[in-house]
Amino acid sequence: MSKHSLQRLAASPAVGVASRTLAAVFGGYALAACATTALALWLPAATATAVITANLLSFLIYTVAVLWAFATRSAARAWVGILAPALMLAVLAWLGGAGNPF
Repeated sequence: MSKHSLQRLAASPAVGVASRTLAAVFGGYALAACATTALALWLPAATATAVITANLLSFLIYTVAVLWAFATRSAARAWVGILAPALMLAVLAWLGGAGNPF
């Protein structure tokens, strides 16, 4: 593939749509999973209530992540806007004891 065709491919709207789709599907799932884990560990309620509440909220979080991925100006902003909160929530889940099996 020549340099000119690679530049044309990178500027193609299809690449941005594909990247946003990947961010929505996989990044949204990661965000929802991290949020569910963190909420289940940190909500001040009985364990069963916290888990059910976190699971119900995961549907809303995933939906908002998908909407965010396609509402932003660029695909890079979509990725950052989804993965940054997912990373913060993963750290909160780890601090809450999700990474410690003992």
